Amino acid sequence: MHTVCEMVNARWGKPAHLTFLFFCLVANVIVTSMLLLGGAATVNALTGVNTDLCSFLIPWGVILYTAVGGLKATFLASYMHTAIIFLVLVTCVYTVYVKEFSSNAIHDGLQTVSEYTVEHCKIIFSTQQTIGTTFHNPKKYSCGPVMDNYDGSYATMNSLGGLKFGIINIVGNFGTVFVDQSYWQSAIAARPASALKKYLLGGLVWFTIPFALATSLGICGVALQLPITASEAGSGLVPPAVAVHLFGKFGAVMISTMLFMAITSTGSAEGIAVSSLVVYDIYKAYIHSKCNGVMALRISKVVIVIFGLLMGALGVALNHMGLNLGWVYQFMGNAIGSAVVPLWNMLMWKKADGTGAVVAAWGGMVLALGTWLMVCAAEFGEITVDNLGTLNPNLAGNIVALASSALIHAAFSFAKGQEYDFLSMGQIEMLDPDDHRGLANEDFTDEFLDAAAAWIKKWGWAFTILMVIMWPALSTMAMRFTKDYWAFWVFVSLIWSFVATFPS
Repeated sequence: MHTVCEMVNARWGKPAHLTFLFFCLVANVIVTSMLLLGGAATVNALTGVNTDLCSFLIPWGVILYTAVGGLKATFLASYMHTAIIFLVLVTCVYTVYVKEFSSNAIHDGLQTVSEYTVEHCKIIFSTQQTIGTTFHNPKKYSCGPVMDNYDGSYATMNSLGGLKFGIINIVGNFGTVFVDQSYWQSAIAARPASALKKYLLGGLVWFTIPFALATSLGICGVALQLPITASEAGSGLVPPAVAVHLFGKFGAVMISTMLFMAITSTGSAEGIAVSSLVVYDIYKAYIHSKCNGVMALRISKVVIVIFGLLMGALGVALNHMGLNLGWVYQFMGNAIGSAVVPLWNMLMWKKADGTGAVVAAWGGMVLALGTWLMVCAAEFGEITVDNLGTLNPNLAGNIVALASSALIHAAFSFAKGQEYDFLSMGQIEMLDPDDHRGLANEDFTDEFLDAAAAWIKKWGWAFTILMVIMWPALSTMAMRFTKDYWAFWVFVSLIWSFVATFPS
């Protein structure tokens, strides 16, 4: 196979194929939109370059090498770019907690900030500036006791707002993994023996980036009370603001470099994903069934260029609509969360029904979007762009998307009671039927694959329970972190950062 939608077509047929092709393309558009919104906002803040211009220029750095080099270029770029990202990351973590401050100093800063009044914060913000063009306008303040946090403290995981965002985060990222072709194509291209353990290792290494950056630059921004507004934070501008404060103009260069590495790495994968869906699931499936490798390559290059240009235009449109990175990030689960469970069931459950999958995906999305709008109207009395970007409407929509889809698909599947044998998935045609490179080895025996499935289920569920349930639960019970507990948290972050950097 080449795409996840080919598997859907092989098992469930055309209606399901068209349905999940739509959701996969929506996932690609959403992920690319977040790249452009966050990237353009950061470049504008650090350099003053027009945001609309950034939205158009950023895709070109991706288009050029992706169209020429294809998936191989994406893999090579991702490897090199990740190495650079981790060098910047460990530099930031080391600087905050070893060179400039200590865990105790940051803890004291968090405690002091939670005791401020709003008027005190206004006085502080009015006397501070950071290098750039965006950080000078203290219109909204995030200081003083934190609503819904234990004792109003920043140094706690006992946070209702944090819990809500965590659920939104999990549902949304289920969507951007299960429904994003870029993840599937990497797994498809890899040998099973390589993908088996290295996908799990890759996830643990990736977790370092949000964990360590939040613990260092994110927390440092709060402890130092830099003049960053809520809107700027929602646009992803906390790391660049803190980096500029700590390193001066070199900090702007560091974050700009890190950002460019992240955007081009992920952006190229999204471009290849869209081109694969268009070539295999639109052109080959419905236009030219005899499409060969030469034709596929030519079409994919054209699609990459067109997709990049269209996404530049979309980035401009979203910016003028008043949407930022945080808004789109919280929204994505409403749009694609309903496709997660049917795709999971397609791979794992013999009874999974095709008609039920279609109804679950579309029905779940409609219910999620309806819930999102209704909760917004009930909470605020009116539906506005800003109100739709808040926690409660997105929390409700995300949960409904995932839960309603699961219930609908389960109901249809148990009612039909089919027992799929998975044979049709093995009959997906390659572009060149005689090309069996890489397929004739022990990785593809039933014995190996059954053992691999058992191993990844065991360790996958174990790490999921540890990261999503046990760690937050234990941290929540700690209530407000003492200096010793916070020092241990920082120690884990430091060790995780440096250990993850070496295999990267």
